[in-house]
Amino acid sequence: MSRIAKAPIQLPSGVDIKLDGQSLTVKGAKGELTLELHKAISLQVTDNLVQIEWNKENKIAQAQAGTTRAIVNNMVTGVSAGFEKRLTLVGVGYRAQAKGETLGLSLGFSHPVDYVVPAGITIETPSQTEILIKGNDKQRVGQVAAEIRSYRPPEPYKGKGVRYSDEKVARKEAKKK
Repeated sequence: MSRIAKAPIQLPSGVDIKLDGQSLTVKGAKGELTLELHKAISLQVTDNLVQIEWNKENKIAQAQAGTTRAIVNNMVTGVSAGFEKRLTLVGVGYRAQAKGETLGLSLGFSHPVDYVVPAGITIETPSQTEILIKGNDKQRVGQVAAEIRSYRPPEPYKGKGVRYSDEKVARKEAKKK
């Protein structure tokens, strides 16, 4: 039995949930998100609580219940508070500059890298070596951060590259003669 799915989701003020068949829409100050629920899962909305319900004998429904609860909770958090990821550039000459709908990266290649920012995501550069990614969809914010990091992941010898701000890079010892 899923212990995660049993916990109700508390709706903050200003968040509105609308259920139309198996289509769930969550609206809030930061935008609107939509989810198509699995056919074995149903939601009960009462006052400011959302409860996930499923058939306890169905293994597929049991597996989907915890996942659905986590996704709906992330949707509620996203439209009310939003999500953000912070990246740090480590290396001589590594720079980032937000230019409208593109992010210009100088990562030690012979050419600059331009990353086109997807809709619903905002990218800020507080300094030349910091990138702040914001949005209301947790999955998309993480995906954008992973795509930017993939241009130059941190290498283990000098630690140069694009890393998450809280990431610890395990350093290797250089080859000895």
